Amino acid sequence: STNKKPRKSPGEKSRIEAGIRGAGRGRANGHPQQNGEGEPVTLFEVVKLGKSAMQSVVDDWIESYKQDRDIALLDLINFFIQCSGCRGTVRIEMFRNMQNAEIIRKMTEEFDEDSGDYPLTMPGPQWKKFRSNFCEFIGVLIRQCQYSIIYDEYMMDTVISLLTGLSDSQVRAFRHTSTLAAMKLMTALVNVALNLSIHQDNTQRQYEAERNKMIGKRANERLELLLQKRKELQENQDEIENMMNSIFKGIFVHRYRDAIAEIRAICIEEIGVWMKMYSDAFLNDSYLKYVGWTLHDRVLTAKERKTQIDDRNKLTEHFIITLPMLLSKYSADAEKVANLLQIPQYFDLEIYSTGRMEKHLDALLKQIKFVVEKHVESDVLEACSKTYSILCSEEYTIQNRVDIARSQLIDEFVDRFNHSVEDLLQEGEEADDDDIYNVLSTLKRLTSFHNAHDLTKWDLFGNCYRLLKTGIEHGAMPEQIVVQALQCSHYSILWQLVKITDGSPSKEDLLVLRKTVKSFLAVCQQCLSNVNTPVKEQAFMLLCDLLMIFSHQLMTGGREGLQPLVFNPDTGLQSELLSFVMDHVFIDQDEENQSMEGDEEDEANKIEALHKRRNLLAAFSKLIIYDIVDMHAAADIFKHYMKYYNDYGDIIKETLSKTRQIDKIQCAKTLILSLQQLFNELVQEQGPNLDRTSAHVSGIKELARRFALTFGLDQIKTREAVATLHKDGIEFAFKYQNQKGQEYPPPNLAFLEVLSEFSSKLLRQDKKTVHSYLEKFLTEQMMERREDVWLPLISYRNSLVTGGEDDRMSVNSGSSSSKTSSVRNKKGRPPLHKKRVEDESLDNTWLNRTDTMIQTPGPLAAPQLTSTVLRENSRPMGDQIQEPESEHGSEPDFLHNPQMQISWLGQPKLEDLNRKDRTGMNYMKVRTGVRHAVRGLMEEDAEPIFEDVMMSSRSQLEDMNEEFEDTMVIDLGFGMPMF
Repeated sequence: STNKKPRKSPGEKSRIEAGIRGAGRGRANGHPQQNGEGEPVTLFEVVKLGKSAMQSVVDDWIESYKQDRDIALLDLINFFIQCSGCRGTVRIEMFRNMQNAEIIRKMTEEFDEDSGDYPLTMPGPQWKKFRSNFCEFIGVLIRQCQYSIIYDEYMMDTVISLLTGLSDSQVRAFRHTSTLAAMKLMTALVNVALNLSIHQDNTQRQYEAERNKMIGKRANERLELLLQKRKELQENQDEIENMMNSIFKGIFVHRYRDAIAEIRAICIEEIGVWMKMYSDAFLNDSYLKYVGWTLHDRVLTAKERKTQIDDRNKLTEHFIITLPMLLSKYSADAEKVANLLQIPQYFDLEIYSTGRMEKHLDALLKQIKFVVEKHVESDVLEACSKTYSILCSEEYTIQNRVDIARSQLIDEFVDRFNHSVEDLLQEGEEADDDDIYNVLSTLKRLTSFHNAHDLTKWDLFGNCYRLLKTGIEHGAMPEQIVVQALQCSHYSILWQLVKITDGSPSKEDLLVLRKTVKSFLAVCQQCLSNVNTPVKEQAFMLLCDLLMIFSHQLMTGGREGLQPLVFNPDTGLQSELLSFVMDHVFIDQDEENQSMEGDEEDEANKIEALHKRRNLLAAFSKLIIYDIVDMHAAADIFKHYMKYYNDYGDIIKETLSKTRQIDKIQCAKTLILSLQQLFNELVQEQGPNLDRTSAHVSGIKELARRFALTFGLDQIKTREAVATLHKDGIEFAFKYQNQKGQEYPPPNLAFLEVLSEFSSKLLRQDKKTVHSYLEKFLTEQMMERREDVWLPLISYRNSLVTGGEDDRMSVNSGSSSSKTSSVRNKKGRPPLHKKRVEDESLDNTWLNRTDTMIQTPGPLAAPQLTSTVLRENSRPMGDQIQEPESEHGSEPDFLHNPQMQISWLGQPKLEDLNRKDRTGMNYMKVRTGVRHAVRGLMEEDAEPIFEDVMMSSRSQLEDMNEEFEDTMVIDLGFGMPMF
């Protein structure tokens, strides 16, 4: 370095060296430990007190690093830990033997939980100076090390790795401190890179000048030296750029959008410094975009917040006076009125009181009343309702004045509504347009207000229910009145529920609400068969909403007392809801055009109609996801995945994902059921002799392939579900025998070709098990057949008996993520032989669960709640010959013997009992030692650990699978229990 070190007195030098040597023995949180002479003994305390020149502190640390770099780096690590306010200390054995993540986790436990303060956030001039000293120390450290130490591939790697780990911590103090340190480190490195760039340019000019000299005057040795220097500078430049990239990609890109505004500000402040300092490298779109994105940051400075508040007050004072006049001027224009009524929600309503502007409030309320009386457009009425709601906020003194005006307005409309309803019901079929308009216009206004205001004391539900019942019984009620009455009744029920949940309801209150809900649900169910589509759609949406609200989830959060309000839809209602979805969501474009009654439909109308259908499907899908409607109902939705992929693919895929999270096995049963439904529909259309090359058959196979892809790559996690799917598919294929005789294929045999799409999702040992189960349904004649009609069976058998390298790699779930782990993560891995035992144990774990496993034996019955029920091939009852009884101890015994309900995959063949007994005894001895460890690995929460343990090379996996073959022969027949 060209900087000269200031001369230090012997006493000062010895104290600083003692501070460096004593690092790791002090306390943090601003409470320095002192030696006998009252001097600081840690690097943190030296920097905090700032009594010594920072260059002297850094030079002493460099001397320490040259003597023992591990000890010096330990001092630096403890410096960053203590600057974060952590009381812990990293010891030398921790530094040498533990990974950064383990060290950070250990230090996290040492935080003072009673205080959220740390040096960077502590108040007072001392800590403000500490921040400055902290930043200066990092800058001087890099400046003094820039010619040698930072290129040793040890010091900077260690520091950057530590800061990256700390910046990703959930502890704010670690994140804040390490981000500041990393950004200042980056700034110092940018300065080094700039100097290197300048030196490179100078060296290049010198080289060009020397080379351009005449041969006689050219110094070849100097050229060689300049070339060597240029090469060295380029290598150093590359090294610095790698460091900067590590900091930028590892820390900046994550912390510039941190949840804490101070951390975001540090990042953006420093990137501005880099752009000014080294514009050639940083002043481009790759870095400017981060500044542009941060312009949308919603966290304002104190000055900006003050300016915003002042602007809001000025605008409020202006519009308090002018808004009533604007409403009066444009009262006839619905669009302008709706926009003007958005303004009050941004008011500072205190100004009405503090500015003595109550008369302008009265003028505003008067104009809003005129608007409500003049308009029936939903946008205008909703804007008026929202404005009243904002003005009625309890925290403002104007609340009473607005509440009185609102009550008077509601009183007037309720009285008008009651009279008009009586007139309409008395007139009956003789009611004229005026009677209908009076009811409809008043009901629209009340419904819009009921959305945001509690109007239960006016008992609007009574007259709305009368209108609905009259419409159902006589069928002469206009559809718009029915739609509005349904919506108003819905709001009334929700407000009653709010009162009950917020208070301490009596049993009588609960029974009254239950009766109300029950009667309204019955009305909505009856409206599903209404001839008017808007009525049916409204009833459907309200049914779905109410079934969600009044489901079993109503009792969560300690609200078990609300159990009387829980409604579970019966099979009939579930079937009607599903039928509605089938009839109104999954419709062809030409059917939709016909339903528009010949009106010319533009693009906007098509989009609006699609949006409405998507809402209908999403409402029903939520009932499936939250276990309100049986999961089997999803089969009718899943089967449309391919045909309506563009319109509803995202909704169906999300429904499939959520149902799989709830119950993997039941979801698999639902998937295979949807394919069975499509297959039966195709058989009914084309007859039993299907053309395997037709587009319809290919479509079912493609759908099966898509379903198979949704199981993902982790075959162990989905093992049980996939096996159950194959079991149900096999049973369906052989459910009926051909009436011509056993030498002819079963009517559903072609389904095996669809089922073969899922064979790749089976583990190799499970393929053998499923193949054994398949053979139970086969006769010797079937196995020998090679005609075209038997090709589905041949194809399916081949998919089970042929196993490739993909099967061997299947147990290595999550390998892609494991391979990217750092080299240091290899520490602590179990020996190979132990990993093999654990893997084998994993494969058996799911076979032996009796308490948590959904029992799957027996064929899946067709659900009753489907509009397109699983239609069987039309044939006389006498022709529907069920499969012959299985061999001894087969499925009927299994179904009725609780002790045998372990798993349909956990039943080895009787003829293999002796061999497996011998194998099992040896296997049990090996397995006992790791049973508890494997049990922990099988928990879903521990999946990352599981993936790391399962990580292995290709050859190791092959060896492990050979052991599987010896010890994991599983069968679907009746046999001994697994170990």
